[in-house]
Formats: sequence, structure tokens, C-alpha cells
Amino acid sequence: MIRLITVGLLLSLLLPGSAHPSEDFLRVMAAGNVALRLVIQPPLPASGAPDAKLADEIATIFKLDLGITGLFAMVDPAPQDKAAAVPGADADMVLKTVYTVSPASVTFEYRLQESVTGREILAKRYSAVRQDLRKTAHTFSDDILYALTGERGSFTGKLAYVSKAGGNKEIYIMDWDGFNPRKIIANGSINLNPDFSPSGKELIYTSYKNGNPDLFRRELFTGAEANVSHSPGINITGAFSPEGNRIALAMSKEGNSEIYLLTKDGKQLARLTTNPAIDISPSWSPDGRQIAFVSDRFGKPQIFVMSFDGSDQKRITTAGGYNVGPRWSPKGDKIAYCRQYGNGFQIHLINPDGSDDRQITTEGSNEHPRWSPDGRFIVYSSKRGGKESIYVMRNDGSGVTKISKSGANETHPAWSARW
Repeated sequence: MIRLITVGLLLSLLLPGSAHPSEDFLRVMAAGNVALRLVIQPPLPASGAPDAKLADEIATIFKLDLGITGLFAMVDPAPQDKAAAVPGADADMVLKTVYTVSPASVTFEYRLQESVTGREILAKRYSAVRQDLRKTAHTFSDDILYALTGERGSFTGKLAYVSKAGGNKEIYIMDWDGFNPRKIIANGSINLNPDFSPSGKELIYTSYKNGNPDLFRRELFTGAEANVSHSPGINITGAFSPEGNRIALAMSKEGNSEIYLLTKDGKQLARLTTNPAIDISPSWSPDGRQIAFVSDRFGKPQIFVMSFDGSDQKRITTAGGYNVGPRWSPKGDKIAYCRQYGNGFQIHLINPDGSDDRQITTEGSNEHPRWSPDGRFIVYSSKRGGKESIYVMRNDGSGVTKISKSGANETHPAWSARW
């Protein structure tokens, strides 16, 4: 468990009376401007002997979290023997950590300061058992982004994914950076397409454990599970609605694959598509008013958008012969999807009206794009290293970072809300 002891949000750079993050930093971090130079000082003990392993782990977390945002340029700390040098004098900010180790827990004090003046931008103190220390750093990284941009980060969310580490396609959960993996669906069968509820406390997925590809819903903290959809044929590519009470999915109970709408408990609300072609892979807009999906009604799979009640169905991809896997961004301004090139796929972004279609990956074959809850990143699976592995990149395709660590084939990632 992690416990927040005290919170100090001291945005000294704000205008008097302002409740919004610093306009100075917002201007610096605007698109096209130079990133903020950041020094991450080596964590130090409040007293006693240093714990080198702990200190290195915390510093490494901050470097990955803040470095992948693209908002910061990392600057090496000043050498310890330069007593006269101001720590981080060549940087805009300095992040300092002091820790206290006790038999039962570790207490951390994190401070983000203006490097030259020492003015405090953000300060927090946490107490955590040793196995939860990583979460304290991820939480502070999230809060740094909120303090400087007005939008909290997603580093405390979890990734659900399909892994063959145990031989079968089973579902795991891990931290966003690939640490602390644990198997949550282990039934000796094929399990696919995990999708988190908006709260991050539930997961839906398709499993063949009863012989048919049925849709299941699992409560992550209790382990309680329900078979939500078990109609004859497929019950696949389920997606929670933004409010979490409805599920859109593809079923073939009446012959071919169509998009249906269910309650989260499995009661059918509506059939949204009626077409001799295959309709599959629904994805909700963040306001819940539209659904993107895939249909081959014009001969090849393309991306379509419709109203949540199935009306006003429109094709939005016009280039490429095979486009699949749409996923709507949290801000509603983009849809990520995959386009086939030869024997592989690349990830594209497109506006919901079909404009500004652009490719953002080029290396290897890349599939199953999903957005981070804050919209800053896209998690996906890629074969660029041989086996399929989970990667994270910024929403413009930069900052590509491999997350998988098991060496097994891993696919179908999804990113939860903050835990």
C-alpha cells in the first residue's frame, strides 16, 4: 500500500490568485518550443547509510516517466566535488528525493524546484511498503505533469495485455513501464482483446475457455467474473462505453458479424449494424455519442464512424486496401488505426471526419493501438524485434520505448485509468 502523508502544491510561479498551472511553463512547453531542462538529483537518505539499489530505482523511474513525455531534456547532475556549483545550475528545474528506510516501510520526500532560485514548484511526501515504492515515483511524475500542464499523467495506470509466457494466450497486468507483471486470467485456453472499464477496476475480454469465443467481465480487485455474452458464434472485440454501463461488441449470432450494444451485465440493448458484410471492432468516442468500427461492406476492411444508436454510418478511410483496429483518442480529436502494407501493418492517425490521415510508425509490423488515459501516448504491439512485444510511443510516433520484458509473444495491450 502507498500512503500520501502530506501534500504541498507550491506553484510559486503562478500569478497571484491563479488556480491554473504556471503560464510561464505552459508557454515553454507549447508545441515547437524547447523542452525544459531537468536535473534528477541522485536520491539521498535522510539519515544513515545510503541504499544504492533503492536510489537508482527511483531515479531511473523518473528518467523514463518524464523523459518519454518529450517535455523535458535531461541534464546530468553537477559533480559532487564541485561544492561551489549550484545543483542543476545549467537546467531549468531540479527534482530532489530524500528517503527514510524503516523495517516496515520507506518514506519519500519528492521536491521539484526551480534550479537556480530553489523556489519550490511541487513537493510531496509518501510512505510505502518496499514493494510499492515504484508507485510513489509514478504518482509524483503524474503530478508534475499536472502542475506544469494542467493535465495529469497516466503513469500510475496499468497495462493489460495478452501474453504467451505460460504457453497459452493468457491475460496479464503490469505497470506502464513493464514492471510488476502478474497473470490475472489463467484458464488454459485462448484469451483475447482485454478492455478496461473507465474506472480501471473491471476488465472485459474474450475467452474460448467454454469452447465458444464468449465475452467475460472480471472485477480485478475481487476476482469475481461473469459471462456477459455467450451467443452462438463470435462474441469479440468488446469495448466499454465512457460511462462504463454499456458494452459495444461484435457478435455473429444471426449469421455474419454485426455490432451490438449490451448492458455491462449482458442484456441486449440494440443491434447497431445490419449489413451482409463483416462489422467488427467498435470503439467509443469519449463523449459516448459516436462509435468507430471496421466494415468490409465495400470489399475491403475500412474504418467507419456511426452514431451510438447505429445511425449516420460513414466511411472515413479512403486510402489503403486494408484498415483495421480503430481506437478513439481520449480528447476525441483523433482515431488511431492500423493499415496493411505488404505483410505487415503500420499505425495511422485520422480525424473523425476522415481528414488528416497520417502514418506514425514505419519500423516492423505494428498493431492494436490503444491510447493512454491522458492521450499523450499510444501503447501497441510490434514485431520489430522478431517476437511480438508491447511498445509505448508519444501520440506523434516519437519516443518509441519497448515495454515487454518477458521475451514471450505479447499483444493486445490496453491502458487503465489511474489506480
